[in-house]
Amino acid sequence: MATLAPYEKRHKVTVLGSGNWGSTIAKLVAENTAEHPELFERDVQMWVFEEEVTVPESSKHYNAASDMCTKPQKLTDIINTFHENVKYLPNIKLPDNVIANPSVQDAAKNSTILIFNLPHQFINKLCSQLTGHILPYARGVSCIKGVNVTSSDVSLFSESIAAKLGIYCGALSGANIATEVAQEKFSETTVAYDPPPMDSSRTATPRGPSPHGSHTDLTALTEKSTSAGGTMKLRALPDSFPPLDHETLHTLFHRPYFHVHVISDVTAVSLSGALKNVVALAAGFVAGLQWGDNAKAAIMRVGLLEMVKFGHMFFPNSGLKTETFTVESAGVADLITSCSGGRNYRCAKMAVEKGVSVDVVEREELNGQVLQGLGTAREVNAFLTARGKEAEFPLMTGVYKILQGEAQPTDIPKMIQT
Repeated sequence: MATLAPYEKRHKVTVLGSGNWGSTIAKLVAENTAEHPELFERDVQMWVFEEEVTVPESSKHYNAASDMCTKPQKLTDIINTFHENVKYLPNIKLPDNVIANPSVQDAAKNSTILIFNLPHQFINKLCSQLTGHILPYARGVSCIKGVNVTSSDVSLFSESIAAKLGIYCGALSGANIATEVAQEKFSETTVAYDPPPMDSSRTATPRGPSPHGSHTDLTALTEKSTSAGGTMKLRALPDSFPPLDHETLHTLFHRPYFHVHVISDVTAVSLSGALKNVVALAAGFVAGLQWGDNAKAAIMRVGLLEMVKFGHMFFPNSGLKTETFTVESAGVADLITSCSGGRNYRCAKMAVEKGVSVDVVEREELNGQVLQGLGTAREVNAFLTARGKEAEFPLMTGVYKILQGEAQPTDIPKMIQT
């Protein structure tokens, strides 16, 4: 049995989002909070966008004599009764310490660790709802695979969250198909978290790899650098809580079936998680054409090069490292998985096979969930076009043109020819 650490308080964890990936993250995090009472409160709040659903007859929970199964019920009630998200993560048991909550403000109340896991187009609204309702020293981890792109700017969702809520936010990304992780099939991920200086000062001996390596007294520091070269004002985590560092985050996310590597390169991890979805669409197009593994490998090679180039071109002062793309699960491993069986790949492949647009497949096949690659491809193209850089990213530009009906999947070899 674990020995209680000499801290007055423990970290409360909230997962914001309850789709298949959000429910999966809530599952594995709740397993760890139950096993580590010296660090975490046992219960994990999971915010659920409330909707009414009916338990399918194929479910093991179905009982024809029960109104709970035969009439539409609130999804939160179903999750808390059956400990299963029957709509978005069916046939996977959730720990009984995952508490579904329809109120985002109540779910996040008094939480020191906020895990953001929802489609990126909803993040601005979510942050607006949370503003003024979270601890000022809370810390975040974004599992959102996307970047916040306009024609004039590109920023990381981790930093968008940080700016809106006034907290520090890292990122989690990797070769993680949600259903496989939920089924406890072995996989690995990358957590990127660069501890704010005022938090790093908590311990005299570094706990895990720290990017600062400084012996300076950091207690008075209240700012954290951003990838754009600016700073944000932060409140230090009180000494009454266990340190929130690489070691604690490893403990929170690592499972025997889900290996975690914690690094500090938030920029590359975030960009990889976003841009690989665009590459996966291209891989799905050539798979739908039945062009074989050679073609798909070519797409992945060109796509990886464009991902690295995009990072260095538009985040030159962020500390971004090429090896994060080429070594980490968040980089090349996630790219391989996404181009082999991920949602964007499968839908693009199906679109070619059916002779319809990817938008149609998204609408008809995804049970209300969203293909993040579609939005990212269009947003990235608008950003590149505004800078006259489309020609320097021929694969990403080609995917956009195919989505818009301006080109065909068969045009890909010509578009990326050097």
